[in-house]
Amino acid sequence: MAVVLLPYSYQVTKYSPADRDDHGRYRGAEDIDSDHGPKEAAYLATVAAFARENGIGSLTIREPALGVVNFGVSPFAEGHGLTGLFPPDLTGYHDGAQVSVAVAVELVRTMLRGEGAWCRLEVDERFFVHVGFDQYMYIGCTLRAEPAVALAGSAGLFVERITDSPVAMEGDDDVDGSRRPADAGWWAELASLVTERGAVLLEEGHVLNTSRWHRLTTATMDRTRVGLAPRSRLLVWSDLSRDIDTVLATLECDGLIEVVWQEADGELKSRLVDDETYADLPGLLGTARAAAVLSAHVDERRRCWPACSPTPMASCARVGRRSRATPAAGSCRRTMGMASCDAAPSTENPLKVHSGESRGKQSLAVGCG
Repeated sequence: MAVVLLPYSYQVTKYSPADRDDHGRYRGAEDIDSDHGPKEAAYLATVAAFARENGIGSLTIREPALGVVNFGVSPFAEGHGLTGLFPPDLTGYHDGAQVSVAVAVELVRTMLRGEGAWCRLEVDERFFVHVGFDQYMYIGCTLRAEPAVALAGSAGLFVERITDSPVAMEGDDDVDGSRRPADAGWWAELASLVTERGAVLLEEGHVLNTSRWHRLTTATMDRTRVGLAPRSRLLVWSDLSRDIDTVLATLECDGLIEVVWQEADGELKSRLVDDETYADLPGLLGTARAAAVLSAHVDERRRCWPACSPTPMASCARVGRRSRATPAAGSCRRTMGMASCDAAPSTENPLKVHSGESRGKQSLAVGCG
């Protein structure tokens, strides 16, 4: 996908250019956190003003994420700042979702406060709002929007022209053509695998840094498929082991792992575990019906599944376009190059997927042991 530079791109901050050194680093007294007050309100009013001046009524969520590692002073907010904006299961918070300007402004507030949620807000080839580290905000548009620039300045913000957002996406990362859409053919192959093995695990990466887990059987495949979030990154793994004692006995208490288990009532859960919390695992899995352990690091995670087929199904690239350094990229629990792809079911039939551009595909990788 070609990268389109908008005619007008701006860096919006509360940091005066007069307080920067020769290298552009800010040396003034402004705090890098949101004041939850007039400066934050100025940022939000600026977003609304730029959108209004450019005739923007809604924006598209791109690359939504939930934080795992917090680089700020304050802990993440309950619900990652999304409570009241989206339901608890985060329906509507996915790549490609449309939100009103009012909701977009609240998402910017959440990102400025570092409450845990992060995304890009865009209108293809017309408008974008990106939030970076330390209260740096970037706005791109097709119209000059001088009233919005003036409003920001009068509220104590500094608006500087730039070439493009430093947290924009760059081109299509499917350079070797290995990304595979989850089309009817893919699902037919998966159905054959489920029939052969009896059951497999499906990891649904509906939001960056978090996953939902599904145990697929011949009886549950269609129901699960219909319920997948649009543009999810999907991976398939071998089924859980019912031998919990063996799962625990084969653990190496070194590094970060992800434990996936099935409760007695059938619910699937997962949790990241590190050296300091390994001792909690026996209690955590005490009532589990079955479990599996995966490394949280991409290279080791792949080695956990040595029988993984060397086909495109096992080497699917990450969603959409290549990302520059972003707050979300810095806090991912897994390496961002991990096998994963986007998904966008057709509005005509939830079991269909588009076959056009990369953002219109639902793709996934199979990594079965």
